Amino acid sequence: MSTPVARAERGKAARRRVSRSAHAGWVPPVDRADPLGVLERQGRDRLPELLPIRYGRMAASPFAFLRGAAAVMAADLASRPHTGLTVQLCGDAHLLNFGVYASPERALLFDLNDFDETFPGPFEWDVERLAASVAVAGRANGHVEAKVRRATLEAGAAYRAAMRRLAGRGELAVWYERLDADTLLPLVRSARRRGQVASSLTRARRRTSLQALGKLTEVVDGRRRIIHDPPLLEPAGASDTASLRKIFSDYRSTLSEERRLLLDRYRFADAARKVVGIGSVGLRCFVVLLTGRDQGDPLFLQIKEARKSVLEEHLPHGPYVHPGHRVVAGQRQLQAASDIFLGWMSGPQGRAFYWRQLRDMKGSADVAGMSPADLLGYARLCGTALARAHARSGDRIAIAAYLGGADTFEQAVADFALAYADQTTADHAALGAAVAAGVVAAAPEV
Repeated sequence: MSTPVARAERGKAARRRVSRSAHAGWVPPVDRADPLGVLERQGRDRLPELLPIRYGRMAASPFAFLRGAAAVMAADLASRPHTGLTVQLCGDAHLLNFGVYASPERALLFDLNDFDETFPGPFEWDVERLAASVAVAGRANGHVEAKVRRATLEAGAAYRAAMRRLAGRGELAVWYERLDADTLLPLVRSARRRGQVASSLTRARRRTSLQALGKLTEVVDGRRRIIHDPPLLEPAGASDTASLRKIFSDYRSTLSEERRLLLDRYRFADAARKVVGIGSVGLRCFVVLLTGRDQGDPLFLQIKEARKSVLEEHLPHGPYVHPGHRVVAGQRQLQAASDIFLGWMSGPQGRAFYWRQLRDMKGSADVAGMSPADLLGYARLCGTALARAHARSGDRIAIAAYLGGADTFEQAVADFALAYADQTTADHAALGAAVAAGVVAAAPEV
């Protein structure tokens, strides 16, 4: 490992290749890929009957479009010069991919919580996607442009401040760094809103497998079964259930010994296909109900198909051949603490999957209801969490040296975010026009 001085020099050298102000603005290249074509290619080999749900959800608003268009933005970011300062990227670091969840010690943490697109790449791509999501969300909430810009600036400023602080800390101190969920409350200005956040945290603490048991299951002929709620939740067919049982042992082998021991105390009870998110709609996703001591001792696991990251075609090869392994390894690198049941394996037709708990005190912010002050505070929190994640996997000293002590980087990123918010609005309008013309089939409000 190089000395701190040498690592800082590497960051300063990156400035000479790509200045901090070079991150400003967004002008689409003349050969920019058609966003709807990118989405159509992504939809190939997904479950075709679910794609209208994906398009319907994306057509709901520019922010919903941004959430589902990680592949579009990845191609756009790849068209710009980058620093070469590599971290394990989240790959989809928009505002709603941060949230609270339970650590193995049952503490409620705030962190990144989606890793389907994780991949090694230039640190600024995550920062720019985060800032763009702040800009799109602020405009959607009707905030004046000056306050939208201020919130995007705060995301970048918090990232820079946290990275510079972590650059001065030791390796173990950085690795053990975490954000307790209670840090959300001081960021909220109004007493009314603070009460809402406190209530949200209380609800998150209740989101466990036991709570899901009452919401997602019913007793049929004396046995606990997952409810039928098509098209979002449908019992797995006989072939899918047989496949899930078969691959369960392969998944089990990716867990540590003590966690395999714990898992072996549960029995397979039922399985169902589940539709999740926006960008993920159409991927094969299942929930499995396991029972432990008795039917009142449940464990819900989610099995989700893993594909190549949207970043892979734009960056050098990563260290993992198996897409499920990529997701799990990326999550373990980036999160302060990860789900004890996180694992991966291959399924029928060689498809890759990863497993995790369906609910483990997970919760996300109501971005749509945020005031300008609350959005600014939340952007600051997300920027801080993103820096902590990047500091674990990349060279925090080089990145801190690149960012420097002035606000040049966040000013440039804010310029980019506002311009890219315009692009997102235009792309969303193109999708809406395609839906209206019948070119794209969309199922609204599903």
